Amino acid sequence: MKIAFVYDVIYPFVKGGVEKRVWELAVRLSRRGHDVHLFGMKFWDGDDILIRDGVFLHGICPAQKLYDSGKRTIWQALYFSMCLISPLLKERFDIIDCQQFPYLSSFSAKLFSILKKIPLVITWHEVWDNYWYEYLGWKGFAGKYTERMVAGLTPHTIAVSKTTANSLKILAISSDSKIIPNGVDLQKIQTISPSDSFSDITFAGRLIGEKHADTVINAVELLKNKNPDIRALIIGDGPEHDRIKNLIDDKKIGSSIHMTGFYPNHDDLIAQLKSSKVFVLPSTREGFGITALEALACGIPVVTVDHSANAIRDLITEKNGFLCSLSVQDLSQKIGLALQHYLSMRDDCIASAALFDWDSITSDIESYYQSVIESYR
Repeated sequence: MKIAFVYDVIYPFVKGGVEKRVWELAVRLSRRGHDVHLFGMKFWDGDDILIRDGVFLHGICPAQKLYDSGKRTIWQALYFSMCLISPLLKERFDIIDCQQFPYLSSFSAKLFSILKKIPLVITWHEVWDNYWYEYLGWKGFAGKYTERMVAGLTPHTIAVSKTTANSLKILAISSDSKIIPNGVDLQKIQTISPSDSFSDITFAGRLIGEKHADTVINAVELLKNKNPDIRALIIGDGPEHDRIKNLIDDKKIGSSIHMTGFYPNHDDLIAQLKSSKVFVLPSTREGFGITALEALACGIPVVTVDHSANAIRDLITEKNGFLCSLSVQDLSQKIGLALQHYLSMRDDCIASAALFDWDSITSDIESYYQSVIESYR
C-alpha cells in the first residue's frame, strides 16, 4: 500500500502523543514494505522532503506559530489546510489517514480523496463537543460546528480509545469507529537503563491548563509536610510554563520540584520514568495518554483523574494505578498510596502495558486499511 498520513506537526521535530503515534505506525508500516508518506509543516532546514527510517517526510509549508495566548491559532490551521492540497495532488495513494485535529486539514484531505477517488480515514484522538465553549467562549459554536462537520466527512473513522469512540458517537448520526489505540515499544523500553537522576514523582506533558500541573505542585506541597525529602520532576513545556515556575517559587518548594523541558531524545524520557516511583498526570482532557502507557511499561503506577474526557482512566485498574478527583487533597492521598505500593505493583504495570505493543497495533491498522481499500473498490 501507498499510505499518506496528514498532521500539521511531525515527530521528532515537534513532540506529542499524536506525533508519536503517527511516527511509530509510519516506521513500522514502512518496514513491512509499504510506501509511507507524512505531510506536515516544515520544522527543519534543507530539503522540503526528507527520508527517515524509510518514511517520506513532506514539509509542505514553512512552520507557523502553533499557539497564541495558550490556544491553537486558527490562522495556522487555515494556512496548513490551504497549503496541503497541491502537494497531495502531486502524488497517488491507496489510502489517506488524516488526523482530525486541527480540523480544517480534514476538508483538504476530503477534497483530495474525492478528486483522486481514494478512501479517506480520519483518526480521532479526542472529541471536544461542548468543551469548545470553555475553550473559546461564545466563539466556540464555530469550533463545535466544524468538529461535527469533520465527523461526517467519511464513514471510515479510527478512535484511539474507548472514551474517544463513545464521544464520537455523539457527533455522528451513524458512527461505528474502529478502536485502534496508541502503543509502546515494550521490547525497546526493556533495554533502556534507568537514569541517574532519581525522582519520587514524575509529571510529563505539555504545560497547558487541561493537564493541571499546578495541582501536582500543590499536592507535592502537601506531601512535603509528611516527607520533607520528597522529589518531583515536571517534564514538558508550553504556555503555562512561567505560571507553573512562579507557583513553585511562590511556595518556596524549588528544592523539591525540578522543571525541565521536553527531552530531545525519547530514550531519556523512558530512562527518567524508570528512575521514578510514580507517574502523575491529572489531565481532564486526554484522548489517550501515551506517556502514561509508557510509564506503565516502565513498571511504575499511574495516578490520574477520574474525568469523563480523560482517556487515561481507560488504562487504569486497581493493580496498576489510582484514580482520583481533581482536588489537591485527593490527588496527594492517591500519590501517597502509590508511593507506598509502587514496588508491589511493578509486574502488573508492565503486564497491562504489554497489551498495547506497537507491532500488534500496526498489524491491526494494516488490516483495517486493507479492508477499507477493498470496500472502496
